[in-house]
Amino acid sequence: MVTRAIEEALRKVSGGLPVASVRTMDDVMIQSTARSTFDMWLLTIFAIAALLLAAIGIYGLMAYSVQQRTQEIGIRLALGADAPRVRNMVVFNGMSVALAGVAIGVLAAFGLTRVIASFLFGVTAKDPAVFVLVPVLLIAVALAGVWLPARRAARIHPAEALRQA
Repeated sequence: MVTRAIEEALRKVSGGLPVASVRTMDDVMIQSTARSTFDMWLLTIFAIAALLLAAIGIYGLMAYSVQQRTQEIGIRLALGADAPRVRNMVVFNGMSVALAGVAIGVLAAFGLTRVIASFLFGVTAKDPAVFVLVPVLLIAVALAGVWLPARRAARIHPAEALRQA
């Protein structure tokens, strides 16, 4: 409605000349940032998929590790180790690798901020929220991937583990 009134006013002022498309500033801004917005959403979808694949990979690796160490865990439990200690051992083994990976990633990101800056839209290269939230998210995903196999390891019955020999 407002655009039609503006077009009419421009026609009257210009002596009846045709008026080119009248757009709001919001429309101009949306159109000018559409490609960057699309790229941002596409990268977000890929990042979520990568995070999901990382969680599945960590879970698979830790589940395989627990399966391979079933006899060892059974012997530990038979010799008197309690279930929380076994669970914590598996969590520690998995999280130590994950924490090392996150630390290397954060250091690499700090080192490559100039290169990363050219790819960013809406944040700075050294955005503190990103450098805090992303490692926390990655650690939480790693912990989720490690926790289930660790719980399973803590529930191993020593006699059944020793029978699998």
